[in-house]
Amino acid sequence: MYNWQQKDWPNFTFNPQIVADADFEWLSLTGKSSGVLEIIPVNQREESELNILIKEALKNAEIEGEFISRADLVSSIKRKLGKNSQARVIRDKRSLGMGELIVQARKHYKKDLTEKMLFDWHKLLMKGSFGINAGQWRQHSEPMQVISGTIGKEKIHFEAPPSLRIPEEMKLFTNWFNKSIIEIKSPITRSALVHLYFESIHPFEDGNGRIGRILAEKALSQSLGQPVLMSISAAIESRKKEYYAALKKAQKGNPVNDWIVFWGHIVLEAQKDFLNDLHLSIQKTKFFDKHKPVLNNRQLKVISKMLEVDGEFKGGMNARKYQSITKTSKATATRDLQDLSEKGIFQSAGGGRSTSYRLLL
Repeated sequence: MYNWQQKDWPNFTFNPQIVADADFEWLSLTGKSSGVLEIIPVNQREESELNILIKEALKNAEIEGEFISRADLVSSIKRKLGKNSQARVIRDKRSLGMGELIVQARKHYKKDLTEKMLFDWHKLLMKGSFGINAGQWRQHSEPMQVISGTIGKEKIHFEAPPSLRIPEEMKLFTNWFNKSIIEIKSPITRSALVHLYFESIHPFEDGNGRIGRILAEKALSQSLGQPVLMSISAAIESRKKEYYAALKKAQKGNPVNDWIVFWGHIVLEAQKDFLNDLHLSIQKTKFFDKHKPVLNNRQLKVISKMLEVDGEFKGGMNARKYQSITKTSKATATRDLQDLSEKGIFQSAGGGRSTSYRLLL
């Protein structure tokens, strides 16, 4: 039996103090993040805030195996923030919708959750998708199941309530969500329950995971009194197997202490990652202040690419990647890379064709 089939559904039972230490640490980390944001230049602060929105949107989609256009996503987010100085045609409608959704959810975090809000979110999320009834609860008669495995060898991980139950279940959910800000004092506990509760209902044909993660961040923002600056999805993506295992276990019944503890780890990891990103941003600024005068345009382009969003470039840099990014010859790429190494900006490893370079911040 699943949680929604239990007699006590949806009365989750938990120790209200189980993540008290995690709540305290999370609030401390958000305070440190705010402190760093206050002392860095405005343009750097705006870049950090933009990058965390981009990271959340990309990772939220990536968890579901959907890879959207980063360039189109950046344009979409900047447009909704009123910061897009150059008009650009956005071809990937999924990126357009995700960008608009991320900004809208952040902007209106204080507002009560309503059926209309969820429908509007779903319409944005389903831009560019076909065959999905966007902006309405699922209505199909067949079971809504979370499965894995090949055809004929499917493994059912979870089965959600029948479609006929969804309107009433979601009415109860939205009412609970809006009251829980008063009734549940622990930010992490409330966020954990919001996500679990929504994912267990699974009200839409598609997009439940993505909207469920946005709801979890909305709950944290409401508890904090300002939009959170972190990526829940990036933390989940890095521990995806653990996340699905913990969620599956939690959906077996309504005692949820283990789930709340696990969610506390996710929230703390996400907040620590943002603080690390802030420190990296400061390092990047100091780096360019020091080295920009001695770098050519090709080198600047490559280094900027290596420092995008996640502050890393998988596998390091090599001549082939350098050529691809700068559209230059192999000889020029090799010469530029050697120059960067001699200047102490890159550190080389390996030799010959297998030579790779790591950026020294």
